[in-house]
Amino acid sequence: MTVETPVISTDHASAKSRTPLRRGLLALPLLLSACATAPAATEGTRGFFWGLLDGALAPFAFVISLFSDTVAMYAVPNSGGWYDFGFLLGLAVVWGGAGGAAGRRRKR
Repeated sequence: MTVETPVISTDHASAKSRTPLRRGLLALPLLLSACATAPAATEGTRGFFWGLLDGALAPFAFVISLFSDTVAMYAVPNSGGWYDFGFLLGLAVVWGGAGGAAGRRRKR
């Protein structure tokens, strides 16, 4: 009685030929999303100070947005970089976390 060992093919040509196709299919949504446009900033859009206010209220707006389709935590359209800066500054100043505690020294 003889035992035959299975033959394992070392030919990876078929797997290698599918790699570009897989990469292309993964890259397709990224390429299509690059064509998307945001609404243009119009007169009276939200700027720096609205960004500060929206950043300060963002945690509350987030919780409300979970239950309502009419509330969003980020305003679109906005004025771009200045609104973004105000939004981040509002988050950091109001909801900065333990940043203030890092500067305090423990009294002995």
